[in-house]
Amino acid sequence: LLYRRHTATMALRMVTDKVMGFAAKQYQNVLGNQLSQYGLRYEDLLIEEEREVKEALALADSDVLIGRTRRLKRAIDLNYKRKSLQDYAPNMELELFKKEIYPDIEKIRARDQEYAQLNAHNKQ
Repeated sequence: LLYRRHTATMALRMVTDKVMGFAAKQYQNVLGNQLSQYGLRYEDLLIEEEREVKEALALADSDVLIGRTRRLKRAIDLNYKRKSLQDYAPNMELELFKKEIYPDIEKIRARDQEYAQLNAHNKQ
């Protein structure tokens, strides 16, 4: 009986993973199309007021910050003009999901989580 439940659970998990993987890929395609209209990257959508993002941006190279600022300004300008980046630069290759600051954000979160675990005894 326990074996059947385990097998059913594994089968359900496999189906769920396939469905979620398919949905995630579809969402990524839709999001990529929206980002390419304005020449943005996925990382440009991160909220700068979040503590981890703010710290990662402070630690980032100046080229990363300049590129992010220029992409955001360009997107604002294109949105105001109701134009698409493809109208001005149709052959421009974009790296929509390039990760420049996200690895730093992950490291900051892992550091904070480790710090919280190490100091968990102080809260009692």
